[in-house]
Amino acid sequence: MLILGIYIGTNLNEGNVFQQNKSGNSENPGKLVNILNYIEENYVDSVDKKALIDAAINAILQELDPHSYYITPEEFAEMQEPMEGNFEGIGVEFMIQKDTLTVVTPLQGGPSELAGILAGDRIIQVDGENIAGVKVSNDKVMKMLKGPKGTEVKLILRRRNELEDLEFTIVRDKIPIESVVASFMTDQETAYVKVTRFAKTTYEEFINAMVKLQAEGAKKVVLDLRGNGGGYLNTAIPMVEAFLSAGELIVYTEGKASPRRDYLCEKNGLFRNMGLVVLINEGSASASEILAGALQDQDRAFIVGRRTFGKGLVQDEIALKDHSALRLTIARYYTPSGRSIQRPYGKGIDYEGDFEDRYTSGELLNADSITFPDSLKFSTKGGRTVYGGGGIMPDIFVPIDTTYDSEYFNELSYLGLLRQFSFEYVDKNRDKLLKMGDESFFVKQYQVAEDIMNQLFSYAQAEGLQKDEAGIKRSKKEIALRLKAQIAKQLYGDESFYKILLQADPDFEKGLESLNSSVSVINMK
Repeated sequence: MLILGIYIGTNLNEGNVFQQNKSGNSENPGKLVNILNYIEENYVDSVDKKALIDAAINAILQELDPHSYYITPEEFAEMQEPMEGNFEGIGVEFMIQKDTLTVVTPLQGGPSELAGILAGDRIIQVDGENIAGVKVSNDKVMKMLKGPKGTEVKLILRRRNELEDLEFTIVRDKIPIESVVASFMTDQETAYVKVTRFAKTTYEEFINAMVKLQAEGAKKVVLDLRGNGGGYLNTAIPMVEAFLSAGELIVYTEGKASPRRDYLCEKNGLFRNMGLVVLINEGSASASEILAGALQDQDRAFIVGRRTFGKGLVQDEIALKDHSALRLTIARYYTPSGRSIQRPYGKGIDYEGDFEDRYTSGELLNADSITFPDSLKFSTKGGRTVYGGGGIMPDIFVPIDTTYDSEYFNELSYLGLLRQFSFEYVDKNRDKLLKMGDESFFVKQYQVAEDIMNQLFSYAQAEGLQKDEAGIKRSKKEIALRLKAQIAKQLYGDESFYKILLQADPDFEKGLESLNSSVSVINMK
């Protein structure tokens, strides 16, 4: 399978990308073509040549590094949507509950909201096809509801307290996929901004959010990149630039066939005088690490949390004629101090088991468990010591909070039961909940009552998760907080969700401490 993949070069003729033999290797690729042809003509059963080719390419790339890979046309189309920052469809967030497609929320400004579709509506027919009470997959629903801008889709809905079904004709439109999912003031001078990916629209979203927050009085900002797996470099670069001064180095790349390329700030950043903290964890990768590493090395921000993922390989994307793509590693990313972001990989290294290794070694629980040789010491612009070896080490370490951890809580979250229950609870009690007060009241004063918690535990048991009294006792406070956050999300949106979770967030608390300390973040230089 490994050697057959090379056949693609002569078979697809993609602009000589694969055909050029720059290394001068005298190996004749013709014999690989002959082998594939021989298999196709003589194998005992019929073979799917396309599947063989795809598998062969993947096998070859997996031998190189963890981040070079082949993307099928179907995968490529699916991956592009969140990175483009929009898709075309009717604009609803949905959930399949008991074989029924239910609207979680119509997206703000989208065609469904404008047409009058409400949270809790059950979609029972799409273009005359019944989808209620039958097993329907997320993929099928997406294909039915998405479509080119300007096309129509006819829906039959069932709404609570309505005697008759409702009919809507929705004209599909472009629907934004936001990557700045929350931006709000946490006190009179401090703002919080949550960025989930670096897509094409992220920089514009970020600047708009920051300008709005400045107008509201923000002088300091906590930028949350936890769990942000990265995205486009040309989105991360201007976001870093917004906090630095003209001429300062952001990142550089270098590889065997790729000469060093420096990325410098071209102008003074709009927010270069704001106090800044960046929250990171083991799920922060790629562009998140470039941003955090640059701000750390330039002594511009405190980095708070745990060591990042360690994905610092530069991929060149080659589009193929069949709308598939190849992403090949051509260089490495280096922070301004010269640290390689990429963590080690190769033979004898369990790259996929890194998180478990960090946990068992104690790295996620205790800063003292992390040791570095002198060869991995680097200096920031102001002379502070930082460390290489893969990923970005925080300035202020915050261990994973395990005080509430239990198998019961993990299963409740992993199986989606918290989210499902909160949706059903809000669906039945929306009017009553909204009459309690506005969003501010809900975030600051609402408490999940004991009977609601018991309803959750009974619901989970009915769904197959056995009640665990010891697990409930250990995790009850956290379960109540997460349930409150999920209910708030159903009622008021993502920002309410994060406002509640920040009430018991040790990373955020440490970030605030560092922002308010006697050490000025913007004067560390």
